[in-house]
Amino acid sequence: MALTGYTIRDRVFELAEEVPGPSTIRIEEIARKEDLHIIFGMVEQSEKGKGVLYNTAVLVGPEGYIGKYRKTHLPTHSVFEEKRYYREGYEAPVFETALGKLGIIICYDIFFPETTRALRLQGARFIICISASPVTRKRFFETLTLARAMENTCFLAYVNLVGIENGLQFWGGSRLISPNGKVLAQSKYNEEDLAFAVISFSDIGPVEISVPTLRDLRPEFYSLLKDLSEKL
Repeated sequence: MALTGYTIRDRVFELAEEVPGPSTIRIEEIARKEDLHIIFGMVEQSEKGKGVLYNTAVLVGPEGYIGKYRKTHLPTHSVFEEKRYYREGYEAPVFETALGKLGIIICYDIFFPETTRALRLQGARFIICISASPVTRKRFFETLTLARAMENTCFLAYVNLVGIENGLQFWGGSRLISPNGKVLAQSKYNEEDLAFAVISFSDIGPVEISVPTLRDLRPEFYSLLKDLSEKL
């Protein structure tokens, strides 16, 4: 929710925009000028109705708008109330870019390995998780980001909000993780920071050979998971 802040509650309806829309166009201009790929979060208004909103991540590059991902898992517990405002997304798209195949998830999605696995099976070798995690969830996210990278033998970037909004403290700590679980770059905790790292997708191959999780997948368990989850 980089364009608005996370804790905006009923203001979501006045701040929502379609995608592409005015903010997307403005950030496209920045991406072209700086020769960057940019992922940012925002409130998306469906083209089909002003009352239908999504928590959406948008990807733009030097050539313009590339695509979007609508958050599939909406936390509605403790301090979170996303299902009050947003509709769940139903797709896990992979984006073909000049940098390679990218996948995007948002915050609470990291708790569900099925989403990142679906991206990896579509060829994503770099998964970016944008997040607004309060400090009470720090241990969860630092553990799960490592797990998602290692179990999928891919690079994973975790980019977290920092600062205080409406009494909630967000801890920052953005990081980039390699397929073997090494933290390649780490931002500071509890203050704004910028971290850099260089990655090479050729580093994935040796890990895939030594830890062949994709080869050893058992597809029949996905059907079992579906059946069992429908009986919860």
